[in-house]
Parts: sequence; structure tokens; C-alpha cells
Amino acid sequence: QVQLVESGGGLVQAGGSLRLSCAASGRTFSSGSMGWFRQAQGKEREFVAAINWSGGSTYYRDSVKGRFTISRDNVKNTVYLQMNSLKPEDTAVYYCAAAKYSDNLYAKGTYNYWGQGTQVTVSS
Repeated sequence: QVQLVESGGGLVQAGGSLRLSCAASGRTFSSGSMGWFRQAQGKEREFVAAINWSGGSTYYRDSVKGRFTISRDNVKNTVYLQMNSLKPEDTAVYYCAAAKYSDNLYAKGTYNYWGQGTQVTVSS
């Protein structure tokens, strides 16, 4: 069992930065892949970024490449999402997720555990 708690969301102006954190509990954290998803009001939850167990492989949706960076610290059991050059279209609730396997990290169904989410609002 893995429990995930996100933090770091908030209100920021366009062009600004935020760093989201996801603290995980559970002994399987360091062996699993982690992902960030987001859900804007009235829209489907969508993939943002993912990272494999070692941190050696990362994956991003096209619209955030070059602006967002996912990383993890397996000693602290924490995964991060550094978000730079934020745009109003990045406004959403951001969710952290953990996957036991790495079959398709772009798909919501791959992930076994989810956090409660943290709101990110980018004003224009």
C-alpha cells in the first residue's frame, strides 16, 4: 500500500514558477514509477509527466516539455514537479500517482495509487 500527499500548489502569475511535491509512504515507493496528472475544471484528467524507479527515465506531455521537470528522491520518498514559465492553460488540480509497473506511464489506468490533488491556478 502506498499513500501519497501532494503539496506546493497555489496561485501564480503567468510566467511564474511553482514546485509541487508528493510525499509517499509505503515500502514499495523506491521500486515503482511515479507520475503527475492534472485535471482542469470540466475536462478529463490528463498525463503531465512520469519518472521511472531510478529517475533515469522521464516522460512529458508535449505542452510542458522544456517548462516542467519531474524528479524524485528515493531517500526522502518524494517526487517533485518543477513548473516554470507557467501559462493560464496549466491551471488545474494536479495529482500525484504511483504505479507498480511501467507498462504505459502515459495512461491513467497504469497507476495503482493516487493522491488527493493540489490546486494550481495561473492568472493572466
